[in-house]
Amino acid sequence: MFRVAAASFALLTGIAFAEGSLLQPWGRGPAAAAPWHVAGLPQQSKPFTRFEVVELDGQRVLRVEAESSYGNLVHPLQLDAAPTSLQAAWRWRLDQPLEAADIRQRASEDIALKVCVFFDEPMAQVPFVERQVLRLARVRAGEWLPSATVCYVWDNRLPVGTALRSPYTGRVRYVVAESGPESLRQWRSERRDVVADYLRLFGDESDTVPPLIGVGVGADADNTHGRSLGYVAELMLLP
Repeated sequence: MFRVAAASFALLTGIAFAEGSLLQPWGRGPAAAAPWHVAGLPQQSKPFTRFEVVELDGQRVLRVEAESSYGNLVHPLQLDAAPTSLQAAWRWRLDQPLEAADIRQRASEDIALKVCVFFDEPMAQVPFVERQVLRLARVRAGEWLPSATVCYVWDNRLPVGTALRSPYTGRVRYVVAESGPESLRQWRSERRDVVADYLRLFGDESDTVPPLIGVGVGADADNTHGRSLGYVAELMLLP
């Protein structure tokens, strides 16, 4: 009786909480409902990470499986103005980490599970060389790629709170939100101040937060050729 009541309460409060979110839910699946869509690298030829809406622990969650693959499940956004207050909240669980991954090195930069926020930083604030690379990537991709990305990652070695740039590009910066084997196969709750994190990570380029253009969930194992498995639930973006 108590478990049923508790589950019902959690469902009702979850729905109420989600009503304030700027993101649409996953849907009933198995494929995530629009505007969620899978996106990869420009002209990607390698396998795509697999995303599936499944039932787990009595709820609909996003299953994320990478196997020598790359990909993100993206929710585009069109906000009228740059945010002054923005919170990202979600629950996630990692069942299979990538033991060989090390996001500090180009050859092993893989991530078993991540939640990313995409910004449209003005091109004038992007360093010159990266600006040219980004313009070329946008042409090749045929879509508007973000000029600044903050990714919250579940790492296998770095301490929680570690912040660093991707070794591939300064347009992507990481924050380690979970780490190590202690929390494997357990649901963990996260809540992040997106505005504060952007200013902390991209403060060398801007002292104001640019418009937000999307949110994504991803995993990649194309560098280490490993396999990872994780889940994400109740992902919300709250003004």
